[in-house]
Amino acid sequence: MKAKKFGLLLRGGRRGVVRLNFRDASRALLRIRFVRLSRLTLRNFRNLGRQDLEFPPEGVAVVGNNAQGKTNLLEAIYYLETFRSFRATTDDHLVAFGEGVFRVVGELDSEDGERVSVTAAFEKRGKRKKVTLDGVEQGRIADALGRLAAVIFSPSDVDLVSGGPSQRRRYLDIVLSLSEPGYLRSLQDFRAILSRRNAALKGGQGQASVQAWDTGLVRSGAAVTQTRRDWVSTRCEAFCGYYSAVSGGFGACMEYRPGVRLDGAAGREDIEAAYGASLAASTERERRLGTTVVGPHRDELWMTLEDEGDHLDLREYGSGGQRRTAALALRLVEARTIRETRGHEPLILLDDVFAELDAPRSERILGLLETEESGQVVITAPKPSDVRIRGGALPRWSIDAGRIAS
Repeated sequence: MKAKKFGLLLRGGRRGVVRLNFRDASRALLRIRFVRLSRLTLRNFRNLGRQDLEFPPEGVAVVGNNAQGKTNLLEAIYYLETFRSFRATTDDHLVAFGEGVFRVVGELDSEDGERVSVTAAFEKRGKRKKVTLDGVEQGRIADALGRLAAVIFSPSDVDLVSGGPSQRRRYLDIVLSLSEPGYLRSLQDFRAILSRRNAALKGGQGQASVQAWDTGLVRSGAAVTQTRRDWVSTRCEAFCGYYSAVSGGFGACMEYRPGVRLDGAAGREDIEAAYGASLAASTERERRLGTTVVGPHRDELWMTLEDEGDHLDLREYGSGGQRRTAALALRLVEARTIRETRGHEPLILLDDVFAELDAPRSERILGLLETEESGQVVITAPKPSDVRIRGGALPRWSIDAGRIAS
């Protein structure tokens, strides 16, 4: 199968950033409907050693004690979606101790009966990452990005709510990069221009040199702003619904707070005008701080609790359970976006997802997953009784010291 071209800025590589170009990224993804992971080949990924695993169409439950490698398995699967760890670690740390290279291969089956093989390998010595699609090395990593349409639910998702704004911007960027045509390219352009403009400010260059970047910054930044705003506006009702369903009737909302004062700007031209005005008004502050102070790099996805008519910052006032509920709601919104934009069910990866929820919330999230997610599921749990999804009927695998047995 011929690879479809698209791209993204990914951390990694010899210089820290791999620059990738995009050509009709999301449209290509919409045309390719891979519905399940059929086989996974592992070589020296963390503690998983050398293994070849055949996945049932409905998915599998992986049961084992803590620190045996359950999360590592989900990490290896999700690596084939984004070619980076969802645990925010570097590729060097994914290579097994004493080894120099890891390799992960996933075979994906489409609803049209096609099969594609996605391979990712990383060499520690040269810090070289290699990605192939059906055995053909991709000149750009993004030529194979996003093939699994996977969503991972993990206890660490609470950081989406508890962490800083950059965590939530990254969430938006991942979801929108794989669902909204043109978003990736606008994001890439904005980041590149922002970097050059900040270099001019930091270097104390004249105002004319700084403003030379403004036209491109405004154009690309307005595109990013509009896409983020429209997505949040479209999905905020679903977020509220999911939160209420998991919490047992309590309310929460999400709201887009742009890093540009929009003052009611509606269309792209209005947003560009508002951004340009904000830049002009920030000249003195930028000169003093040596950096661009307005734009989508300062955006916030703001989540609040509804409390007797008041809206309280969930990050500041939410309990641990409330923040975990909001994180689950965000992941459910992500899964819905995949269903609606790609036309098939996502691959759901559940990493001991019920461990930190109280019993009532666990039952409600279980009910939601049973109702909403009908595709392939890979779930990890410390004991068999924790595997209740699909009526406990998923095939069971065990894991011990990284070795998986059916």
